[in-house]
Amino acid sequence: MPVLKHLKRVVTDWFLCGMFLATFLAWLFPGFGRSGGAMHAEYVINIGVFLVFFLHGINLSSEQIRHGLRNGRLHLMVQGFTFVVFPLLWWLADTFLGSQVPALLMLGFFYLCALPSTISSSVALTGSAGGNVPAAILNASLSSVLGIFLTPWLVSLVVGTGSNGIDLGATLLDLCTLLLLPLVMGQAMRPWLGRFFARYKRYTSVADKLVILLLVYAAFCNSMVSGMWQEQGSAVLLSALLGSAALLALILWLTTRTARALRFSQADEVAAVFCASKKSLAAGAPMAALIFGAHPGLGLILLPIMIYHPLQLIVCSIMAEHYANRPAPATDAALLSAR
Repeated sequence: MPVLKHLKRVVTDWFLCGMFLATFLAWLFPGFGRSGGAMHAEYVINIGVFLVFFLHGINLSSEQIRHGLRNGRLHLMVQGFTFVVFPLLWWLADTFLGSQVPALLMLGFFYLCALPSTISSSVALTGSAGGNVPAAILNASLSSVLGIFLTPWLVSLVVGTGSNGIDLGATLLDLCTLLLLPLVMGQAMRPWLGRFFARYKRYTSVADKLVILLLVYAAFCNSMVSGMWQEQGSAVLLSALLGSAALLALILWLTTRTARALRFSQADEVAAVFCASKKSLAAGAPMAALIFGAHPGLGLILLPIMIYHPLQLIVCSIMAEHYANRPAPATDAALLSAR
């Protein structure tokens, strides 16, 4: 069955298995990875995050981004869903269901909704589905840069600023130093080092994922030490799973209907749906460490994006295969032949 094939692909993904292993190790050895512990997570992770975003910058093709600049309506739709529609959906859910969900988990859902889109999986799935790859590259990359500023600002609207919330100025400075600066440095050095790193992109991708696993481990170590998981119980996992699945289903339906209402070509529809529905764990984990610091509830705040991440891979890989098997409409075929 197609669903089982895609599920098997996700289950055998070493990174997803690594997330389960990281949480299990945090349960066994919480003292090692906690803030101030023997791993010195606060220093190791900062160095790792800087390196990862430098590699993102050096692997980001500015030529492909320029090719994707043409469709303004598509770009507005993707960024609008990423940073406006997602938070509005959370606001509606919080209004009607907020009293039934633990406050930290509800904050975790808002953090999920405030995150930028992914780059690698959005582009890969768009390509495999026969979509507009240059537009996907542009939107995913633009979303990541905008997220450095918009995600902490959106979070500050919910948790507040100052002594009772987050220090927005200091947080933005940290994010620019550890995320934006290495991204710009990587782009600046791409003409000289781009080809070298392209030959070893497989290994740089592994380094990216290992840093995320370290962040997940450190976050759950702090949560274990604080006793948060003992207080919350297993019901919180079920709530996170159901909430993430419902959010993904709703956003995929909305993005598909919106793309068709705007009369996008099939190629543009694919790019719009996959970019506008995705949320980035690769950006979310390091940004959470900078926004929330050593918050004892960070493990619970990250839980929704940790569940949403594999769900979006399973569902969108099935959709990509469906799109790829659909015959291109006559208008799309004419456009392709004209090119």
